[in-house]
Amino acid sequence: QVQLVESGGGSVQAGNSLRLSCAVNGLTFSSTVLSWFRQAPGKEREFVASITRSGSGTYYAAFVKDRFTVSRDSAKNTMYLQMNSLAPEDTAIYYCAANVQNEKLLTYAERADYWGQGTQVTVYS
Repeated sequence: QVQLVESGGGSVQAGNSLRLSCAVNGLTFSSTVLSWFRQAPGKEREFVASITRSGSGTYYAAFVKDRFTVSRDSAKNTMYLQMNSLAPEDTAIYYCAANVQNEKLLTYAERADYWGQGTQVTVYS
C-alpha cells in the first residue's frame, strides 16, 4: 500500500524556520519524482518545490526566493523541505506528492499519482 506521510509542521513566528519531512512507503523510492505543494485557506493548491529521482535536480516556485531547500534521503525513503525566513503568507497546509510516470519533475498537481495527508504550517507575525 502506498503511503506518503508528512510531518514537521507547526506554528512559528515570522523569520523562523521549519523542516518538513515526507516518508514514502510502498513505492520504489529511486523511481519516484517527489514534490511539495501547499494550499492556503480559500486558495488553490500551488506548487512549491520538486526534486528529481536521483536528487541531483531541483526546481522551485518563484515565491520561494532561495528561502526553501528540497532534498531527499534514499536510505530513509524520505523527502525534506527546509523552510527558512518564513513569512505569514507561507501559512498553508503543505502536501507531498509523488509521480511514478516518466516525468523529470512534478510541478503540476494534476500530474501527481499519490498525495500525502498534509501538514499544517502557520506563521504568525
